[in-house]
Amino acid sequence: MANSLTALIDHAILHPTMTEAELRSGCKLAANVSVASVCVKPYAVPSAVGFLEGSGVAVSTVVGFPHGANTVDTKMFETRTACQQGAQEIDMVINIAKAVEQDWGYLEDEIRAVVDTAHSFAAIVKVIFETDYISDDTLKIELCRISGRAGAEFVKTSTGFGFVKQPDGQLLSHGATEHDVRLMREHAGPHLQVKASGGIRSFADAQRMVELGATRLGTSATKAIAQGESDAGGGDDY
Repeated sequence: MANSLTALIDHAILHPTMTEAELRSGCKLAANVSVASVCVKPYAVPSAVGFLEGSGVAVSTVVGFPHGANTVDTKMFETRTACQQGAQEIDMVINIAKAVEQDWGYLEDEIRAVVDTAHSFAAIVKVIFETDYISDDTLKIELCRISGRAGAEFVKTSTGFGFVKQPDGQLLSHGATEHDVRLMREHAGPHLQVKASGGIRSFADAQRMVELGATRLGTSATKAIAQGESDAGGGDDY
């Protein structure tokens, strides 16, 4: 396990109502606890770059978010624009319907197009499966394989916005599960890392995901995780 869980966090500032003031305070928190990156909505990339200047914290953003239904050309344009504005990491949502249909050629071409665009700016790519919608393990395993072939750096569980209608009519999103993180780590191969995202709300949640093989954690509960880490190690309060 890494010495610091907070160093593995992509601090998520992605809720539709997040304001510029909340972006500023979120970036300040992220810099104070030295997370890996702050993941922001695409229009917020320039602001986040400014807020995080000199902090050592990367700016990441989302492409095809949250449902992955954009065209390949649109995802490439989103990636190019984000990188030109200073994003160093791209979290792309796959075309979920194409995964359900098992159109692997389409998906490998799509992922490679985003990866090649990002790599031309020396940015890295995390491929979001949205595991709330893709329940079949064989599909997740194949997505790991094609993500690796397409040159991505990470495979990622969820957006945190994959709400599935339950029998009682409620919409629920489970996000990262122990089963999925374990499965993805087993099948991602040596050159792909795993990002667990969605539903990670405590130090214990984060610790467990890392134990299962995640090397990045997508969460908005960064303060709680940093506090839990501080309590465990006797460090500073946040």
